[in-house]
Amino acid sequence: MSQRPDLSPYKTIVLDCDGVVLNSNQTKVDAYYNTAKQMGGTDAQAQAFVDYHLKLGSIPRNDKIRYYITEIIKQPLTPDLFQAFMDTFTVILDETLMQCEVAPALMDLKRETAQAKWMLMSGGDQAELRQILPRRGLDNLFELGIYGGPTKKNAHLATMIADGTIAFPALFIGDSRFDHQASTGAGLDFIFVADWTDMADWKAYCKKHQVTVCHHLELRPYLFAST
Repeated sequence: MSQRPDLSPYKTIVLDCDGVVLNSNQTKVDAYYNTAKQMGGTDAQAQAFVDYHLKLGSIPRNDKIRYYITEIIKQPLTPDLFQAFMDTFTVILDETLMQCEVAPALMDLKRETAQAKWMLMSGGDQAELRQILPRRGLDNLFELGIYGGPTKKNAHLATMIADGTIAFPALFIGDSRFDHQASTGAGLDFIFVADWTDMADWKAYCKKHQVTVCHHLELRPYLFAST
């Protein structure tokens, strides 16, 4: 793709948070590592937690923490231990999410797509997002609401398509494999924004699946090198 995508036909635009609205992917990586360490994990266990997080991508943290407890540190999954991990992660993440960079082109994109209603849809915790985004002054951009975990994106999309919240044609802007799979599986168009992604094999994946790729929210097309 050599031309900038035309967003004028869309009635609904769904944006991921980490790596799209906020430059927070590395923040999340650090939070997983530091949570493991603070809860008594070794360096190797903390790195295994990070590796699993990166492998799963935009999946709610609940599933990742359950895996860490049962498969990495091999402990019984008790409600108290699970909640202790969740609380530790939330405290570590909260401060850094208040400081990370907002996408420079976010407001320009909002003005450009005045015909569309926006929705934020993240793998991050929904209650946390609904606290952070107002504190960052960003919540009013998303007329259709702010949604996150523990409900997965494909389930959110199915619900909001069924009840008419999402009007078509609709577009999802994301930076992960699951963003692409969930959105296109629900019938939305998709743009992958690459500059802040933490998806290791994104170039090969996007080429294989013929995904539209832009650098970031200014929607400058990403030009793959000829092979």
